[in-house]
Amino acid sequence: MPNIGKDDHPKLWSLIFVLIIALTFCCFVMGQGLNSGTSVFLAGQGYGASLAGVLALVFSIAAALARLFVGPVIDNGKCSLVIIAGIAILIAGTALSAVVQGIPLFTISRLLQGVGFGAATTAASTAAASVLPQERLGEGIGYHGLGQAIAMSIGPAFALYLVGTDPSTNLYVGLALVGFAGLVIALNARYESKWQTLPSSSAYRIKMETRLELDSKDGQAPSPTTVTTSETINSEKYPEGDQVSKRTLRDSFNIFEPRALPGAIPQMIMCPTFGFGVFFAGLYGTTLGYTHAGLFYTISAVSMIIIRMISKHFMDTVPAIKTMTGAVACGILCCLMLLAAPYGEPVFLASGIFYGLATGISLPLNQSVAVKNTPPERWGAANALFLLANDIGIGFASVIWGVINDSFGFQTSIVCVIVCLIASYASAWIVYPARDKRWRHQSVSVKMTA
Repeated sequence: MPNIGKDDHPKLWSLIFVLIIALTFCCFVMGQGLNSGTSVFLAGQGYGASLAGVLALVFSIAAALARLFVGPVIDNGKCSLVIIAGIAILIAGTALSAVVQGIPLFTISRLLQGVGFGAATTAASTAAASVLPQERLGEGIGYHGLGQAIAMSIGPAFALYLVGTDPSTNLYVGLALVGFAGLVIALNARYESKWQTLPSSSAYRIKMETRLELDSKDGQAPSPTTVTTSETINSEKYPEGDQVSKRTLRDSFNIFEPRALPGAIPQMIMCPTFGFGVFFAGLYGTTLGYTHAGLFYTISAVSMIIIRMISKHFMDTVPAIKTMTGAVACGILCCLMLLAAPYGEPVFLASGIFYGLATGISLPLNQSVAVKNTPPERWGAANALFLLANDIGIGFASVIWGVINDSFGFQTSIVCVIVCLIASYASAWIVYPARDKRWRHQSVSVKMTA
């Protein structure tokens, strides 16, 4: 039988993968820019942090509902279509914010933004996993997450600059233009029609080649080669006994993928940390009187870039629980520096280094845990659940942080963030699969031979 995994270290980068990273970057620049910029925009209009938190929750709920319903659509082969439609809706909601005034209309625009962001980013995450070689899935997800991570820092900094211009509605005009760029990229990243250019061990290419082989046999049973390939991939890459099975009608309409929970739960509990950073770190620095508060996001972006560029040295080789330990430690150190931020702007800005490390490590790590624990034909639903956990963690926390900020001050919120970090770490020890809780790495070969 042919050796499908001819290379122990297959090529990671393809044009499609680069385009998916680029469109993801545009989506997250818009999403995170809208989240952080809106709080400052509303403050300029005379509103408090509580309203910004409520509107952030509206955005998160809309994104969460969109993720739940697009997951099965993605798994039914409409991934690129969902990306394009999602970006278009995101642009519409952003452009609406530039021309409407008043809380009711602003709420509608936030709903549209959430739906578009949720749909587009869920589909983009699934597309990335589908086009990556299985042997380097964790590393590849880390690089895909690099687009998210950089955008989560550049987006808020860009938004704070735009909202400070005259008129402040330039915030929404500028972010809408970023969306148009993402839409153009998405139209050229439709990998379903270019699957033959993907790595030989990518999930989507294996799916299409298997389908062609079955079609060529005119309904006959698949050859031993095909069966061995499917079984080998899953017995090596996925949990024991959890092999890829044929899609059923139930799969097509099932919006909940419980096998993704081991990655989703720790991330959901950790997300309030990122919610505080995205929504309120810039406002915190501005409140302290620091004129360059937006540099917090730029510094964290550089930190994320560095950690993602070296992630290949640990993402698929170091046990997940050890990597999570490092992420939580960086998050706690960031919070301690934020508590000391009133003593000087350099301390506030330097905390962005550890915010970037915590974000840059934990997001792809937990997404990788969720995806690796799920068979490929359910990656759309798995990514939907994982990103839903992000929305819940960030969205509800934004409301809580807004109320706490207004009632007790930013430093009380920061102490609560530390509690969330510790709880997230404890949950990882409870829900991670056994293979991810081993303190010593036990390598698993994913070379597929007959």
